[in-house]
Amino acid sequence: MAEELVSQVKDRDIGSEMRESFMDYAMSIIVSRALPDVRDGLKPVHRRILFAMSELGMSSDKPHKKSARIVGEVIGKYHPHGDSAVYESMVRMAQDFSLRYMLVDGHGNFGSIDGDMAAAMRYTEARLSKIAMEMLRDLNKETVDFQPNYDGEENEPVVLPSRFPNLLVNGVSGIAVGMATNIPPHNLGEVIDGLQEMIKFPDITPMELMEFIKGPDFPTYGFILGREGIKRAYNTGRGSVTMRARAIIEENSGKARIIVNELPYQVNKSRLIINIAELVREKKIDGITDLRDESDRNGMRIVIELRRDVNPSVVLNNLYKQTSLQSNFGINMLAIVNKEPKTLNLKDILYHYLEHQKVVIRRRTEFELRKAEARAHILEGLRIALDHLDRVIALIRASQNAEEAREGLISQFSLSYDQAQAILDMRLQRLTGLEREKIEAEYAELVKRIAEYKAILGDEQLVLSIISEELSEIRNKFADKRRSEITIGEESIEDEDLIPREEVIITITHTGYIKRLPVNTYRNQKRGGRGVIGMDTKDHDFVEHLFVTNTHHFLLFFTNKGKVYKLKAYEIPDLSRTARGTPIINLIQIEQGETINAVIPVESFDSEQFLFFATKKGVIKKTPLNEYGNIRKGGLIAINLREDDDLIGVKLTDGDRAIVMGTKLGMSIHFPEKDVRSMGRSATGVIGIRISEQDDVIDMDIVSEDDSVLIVTTKGFGKRTPMSEYRIQTRGGKGIKTLNVTPKNGPVVGLKVVKDDEDLMIITALGTVIRTDMSGISSMGRNTQGVRLINIKEDDEVATLARVEKSEEIAEFADDDELIE
Repeated sequence: MAEELVSQVKDRDIGSEMRESFMDYAMSIIVSRALPDVRDGLKPVHRRILFAMSELGMSSDKPHKKSARIVGEVIGKYHPHGDSAVYESMVRMAQDFSLRYMLVDGHGNFGSIDGDMAAAMRYTEARLSKIAMEMLRDLNKETVDFQPNYDGEENEPVVLPSRFPNLLVNGVSGIAVGMATNIPPHNLGEVIDGLQEMIKFPDITPMELMEFIKGPDFPTYGFILGREGIKRAYNTGRGSVTMRARAIIEENSGKARIIVNELPYQVNKSRLIINIAELVREKKIDGITDLRDESDRNGMRIVIELRRDVNPSVVLNNLYKQTSLQSNFGINMLAIVNKEPKTLNLKDILYHYLEHQKVVIRRRTEFELRKAEARAHILEGLRIALDHLDRVIALIRASQNAEEAREGLISQFSLSYDQAQAILDMRLQRLTGLEREKIEAEYAELVKRIAEYKAILGDEQLVLSIISEELSEIRNKFADKRRSEITIGEESIEDEDLIPREEVIITITHTGYIKRLPVNTYRNQKRGGRGVIGMDTKDHDFVEHLFVTNTHHFLLFFTNKGKVYKLKAYEIPDLSRTARGTPIINLIQIEQGETINAVIPVESFDSEQFLFFATKKGVIKKTPLNEYGNIRKGGLIAINLREDDDLIGVKLTDGDRAIVMGTKLGMSIHFPEKDVRSMGRSATGVIGIRISEQDDVIDMDIVSEDDSVLIVTTKGFGKRTPMSEYRIQTRGGKGIKTLNVTPKNGPVVGLKVVKDDEDLMIITALGTVIRTDMSGISSMGRNTQGVRLINIKEDDEVATLARVEKSEEIAEFADDDELIE
């Protein structure tokens, strides 16, 4: 015995054994559990649930029955897995927020969009939905193959007839070994329209199908932003669509609130509300005063109350960016085709479904043909008996038993066994004249139907015509309006066409508050004036950046850490002159410790333009503008900085200009931009000016002909010096003196290249603003102290300055109290 056992042992490499065993396991998971069949769009567990309900007689016109009975039937006969897994699968088929067209008609608590669990299976009841009956239609007509169940005592269908394309209509998601599928739901009417067109034109492309199948149609409504992700998915089988909640802004007594009544697909409402509350508590979203869920049986309603001083559109956009009010659906159209997983495009899915329907129609027709021919054969025997009625009766009366009579009929009238038996079984009432007419009429009808069945089996166009007719029937019965609205893209939500194109002033404070103002807010004053209150600064905050742009231009925000972020100017809240502003972290996702050191308005990302960078330690870099066109929400690395360095300035150039740089101790350098070669976005750069350890570069600007260099110090002194006094040097030198820095005038705070036909705007650390003619500022030599440009208090100092184009309109203030005395 031991020798026999030893002879059965075979040497086997453990690596090969593990590899083959795992592959067998993986294919079992892929084919028999995790992925849907392309023909009916169902995983095995869903198919078995529907079949078991059909076998139990739980049709849509019968009373509901306990879910526990269904689950017991499924796991006892077809699906040898846990009852909770089967019940959860059945529950999902009964949820109107999970399936576009529910396959199970549930009675009781089947869960909610808040993530509430369904009641236990002993409490809930279910039956097949009306549209699920179309999945099972003609199952008893040998339209599909059956296979033995797990113990061989029962048979189950390999696939359902599926009289509508369920894979696209209801979608599916599943994770197998090494692969996953995620197919979104679609509108039944659109999918059938696409199929009808494909029947007419088999060579139709996926893009042409999009004229009929617009895109996914989620059961929870909402928006789909743009069509690019849809096109990619329909062409390749893989893509991503952005879903967005439907929200409206309501105004009531000067206060605004946001009402959300539709959510992206698969978003948990209660978890979303908790997430918003956490963001408000962590001050990542500013302006929300109250948050409540007013949803009821009439529909969803999430109310977000806002402060009076916030821009509701900005808050809403911030909610889209930081919460699942906007989320992505990654499309991966993977399904089982001929027992193998394949990634399919839109046309592939419809093609395989049509091929399945051709098989279903042919097999059903063959089944009907066999039944009709069998019945016609019986009727032919009855007709012979009626034609020879007296002989038949005499033969039967003379026979000793039924077998003798049957044999006599077969031999005397050349009948088959079935025909002879049918004559013996015939009731006497069939001998009447009326019954004879019925037999003749039935036989004539059968002959006609047999000819039709044979014609169908011999002509594929007739098969396709039947498929088209039956699809139209289902469309008329079950199709509804599209729920998810597809927009032309994210920008359509902003509706740029309704936003006027106008010049505006953008201000950013040291602590990160930003706002937008009309450019004519500040009145023109004479040099040496005291200015007007430009904003309400608090907690020693002050305005650090001030510039002019157009509402439709892009704004590139460059931080001291060398990163860049992007916004449109109209996305900045339009606030009053004295308002503090909105926290910039509500608009761009800057990291802790980052400060905005440069903002560049650009109309478009032209490859012929460049961004010129300067750092605190005198490093410079030139990079093409088009390398900054695609900036993620989390920002992009604009320049690689050394550990002890910060980015202090960025300018937009054409590559042929001259550059001037200035330091806080009054040094400057003037060199051609061509001295700096173009570098990549991630480059560090080269030396622009060599500075002492105590000095730092404070500003950099672009030089044009007939320009002057404006220097302004922290104590409000300044001057203009002709550009001719700044000779061209080689980059990388120590430069020349541009201002005589003394305790009276203070260190240099700004260097600008200016023209006479401009205005200068100066803003102090305490928020005082003055706007004055550039031509009114004295022109002096390089090695001078300058003249007083603004009278400031002892505890104040100049924070920043900006050039402003002259405006013909001068704002008129309501009263003199707005002037600082």
